[in-house]
Amino acid sequence: MPDAETLLAGINRWVAIESKSDNLAGLAVMMDTAEADFRAAGLLTERIPGRDGHGDHFHARAPWGGEGPGVLVLCHLDTVHPVGTLETNPIRTESDKAYGPGIYDMKGGVFIALSAARALIEAGQETPLPLRFLVVSDEEVGSPTSRTHIEAAAETAKYVLVTEPARDGGKIVTGRKGTARLTITTHGRPAHSGIRHQDGESAILEMARQIVDIEAMTDYHAGLTLNVGLISGGSGANVVPEHCSAQIDVRMTRPEDGDAAVAKFLALKPYNPNVTLSITGGMNRPPFQKSNAITSLYEHARGLAAGIGFDLEDTFTGGGSDGNFTAARIATLDGLGVDGAGAHTLDEHLLISSLVPRMMLLQRLFETLE
Repeated sequence: MPDAETLLAGINRWVAIESKSDNLAGLAVMMDTAEADFRAAGLLTERIPGRDGHGDHFHARAPWGGEGPGVLVLCHLDTVHPVGTLETNPIRTESDKAYGPGIYDMKGGVFIALSAARALIEAGQETPLPLRFLVVSDEEVGSPTSRTHIEAAAETAKYVLVTEPARDGGKIVTGRKGTARLTITTHGRPAHSGIRHQDGESAILEMARQIVDIEAMTDYHAGLTLNVGLISGGSGANVVPEHCSAQIDVRMTRPEDGDAAVAKFLALKPYNPNVTLSITGGMNRPPFQKSNAITSLYEHARGLAAGIGFDLEDTFTGGGSDGNFTAARIATLDGLGVDGAGAHTLDEHLLISSLVPRMMLLQRLFETLE
């Protein structure tokens, strides 16, 4: 069994490859490297070419088992960090913390899952169920090209394990909010702001009115939030703005709340009849709700963790993952990756002490799920 130092060395080799979702060159190197590591560990791989400006994905499977129901491990190797982040958050170790962009979310989790599979293959130990991986490159931007592959892979899965990072001191995830992504664009009429201001129809003024209404749809009691997170518009301070656009992130705990919010959003009308609205987007990930099957799978994992020597708690989180696509139909456990903190920030790090126990938990799940 690899020790923490060996695991960290392998993880750092991956972290050294900057692989933001839109960095196709970096993603190509990352996926080449990871696929080669999976093959070197004895797994069989199949590359999925990228499309629509997104990177490649790949399948991997252990060299045993047939086509029947199996264990599907969902992984992603894209990050949110732009090229150059290694300069501001360099790979380094400080006490129990190992830093680097993407080390926690989620290259560390993918690597320990691979290491668990490698340990079984090297020992000549087959799992009760076929063991399959799907490694994707666009999770951080909503899985636009990998979702179909995730859903297809899930058709032959009895269980889904997601190597997203642990939460709140090692908790795994048994529930997540669903997400919707929407874009609203306003189109007005430009005019010189000093000479013919009265002739203009401001796209930004219209957008400001719409934003107040959009944000007012938030209902904390229901677990529904709408966030206008990105705005662009106008062409100059002395021009009545002709165009404005805003991107909105919607999160919900219940599917019906998401559907209702999207429907209400799509029904928005302009305050100024001389300004037009264009609205695109919709639901991205359905809510991940804790079912009886997920509860049973969690209790099984908790028992395995106790045998390894640590207490495994579960939690609900507002962030989405590829597990949202499978949880409604298949027993899914998420947050099985490394423990740490600082996802999506320059403080991103994993806890070195979590590497071996978390790898052992994945290995025991592979060995015992049937």
